[in-house]
Amino acid sequence: MRRFSSFQSPTGPINTSKVNGMLILSSSSARLLLVSLATLSLAFFLRLFPMAQTKSNILFIGGTGYIGKFIVEASAKAGHPTFVLVRESTLSNPDKSKVIDSFKASGVNFVLGDLYDHESLVKAIKQVDVVISTVGHAQLADQGNIIAAIKEAENVKRFFPSEFGNDVDRVHAVEPAKTAFATKAKVRRDVEAAGIPYTYVSSNFFAGYFLPSLNQPGATAPPRDKVVILGDGNPKAIFNKEEDIATYTIKAVDDPRTLNKILYIRPPANTISFNDLVALWEKKIGKTLEKVYIPEEQLLKNIQEAPVPINVILSIGHSVFVKGDHTNFEVEPSFGVEATALYPDVKYTTVDEYLSHFV
Repeated sequence: MRRFSSFQSPTGPINTSKVNGMLILSSSSARLLLVSLATLSLAFFLRLFPMAQTKSNILFIGGTGYIGKFIVEASAKAGHPTFVLVRESTLSNPDKSKVIDSFKASGVNFVLGDLYDHESLVKAIKQVDVVISTVGHAQLADQGNIIAAIKEAENVKRFFPSEFGNDVDRVHAVEPAKTAFATKAKVRRDVEAAGIPYTYVSSNFFAGYFLPSLNQPGATAPPRDKVVILGDGNPKAIFNKEEDIATYTIKAVDDPRTLNKILYIRPPANTISFNDLVALWEKKIGKTLEKVYIPEEQLLKNIQEAPVPINVILSIGHSVFVKGDHTNFEVEPSFGVEATALYPDVKYTTVDEYLSHFV
């Protein structure tokens, strides 16, 4: 006796019949069943082994500079096709030979061009998906050249202007830091007005700039007898190792959660007041230091009288250690995201670990 029935597969209805208790498929249904099984198997495989996304091509402008070289290396290490805009003179500059050789060993591609040559900028930008600027202080205002080239190229899906410090939209700075922060803020507004997708990286202090001397201007090692503390030493600052800043920056490149946001790098273990920083150092060396506190009024006078670059360092110190500009606001989802929350897998170097190298 033959009985007919059907059931729905992912690719369509499959008709069956039973003859003397045996399940019989029509030829068309048999083919459909095989296709359905293959579809389900592929879906299951992809869930177990998701296909790797293609990583963005990244162009660095200012990549041989201080923070730039760390981020270039992180980009290459993460498997991004990495390009660095360089002048011919840079490739033959003995002072740059170490970083150039390191880039070559990492598989970095060099693109000849210049920040002040529009045609070369456009040509270089057309080869990539993402542009990261790490130009130095003197060239901050000239990033308008990059913005113009990105607009003409029309292919960039993300731009990271040269930031890597305070959130310049949330500072209470005095000169000369005030002008530097304002320059970066203007670049932000120009990027936004041009409709260019962006990420701004607020990495706060470079550990390599501040921790080896405990923020003592002119010192080459942490103090062993006396320490000068700006303000009352209570506002919290944030210190991040340069390699960690680079790692977080590159992780943000293809992350939709960081698109048109400020990426704040605020590791809990690296958020520490000047007083607590000194206490941590004292514990490591087993000695209590003489502490000299500089009140704000005196600090402002010192900034006015100090030569370049000491006045710059002091004015940034005023912003962070007196006004608390690293931590005196909350990161709101409307404008920012926090790196250690987004990427908990990153093992960052703590201030405690960093200072241990100087004991």
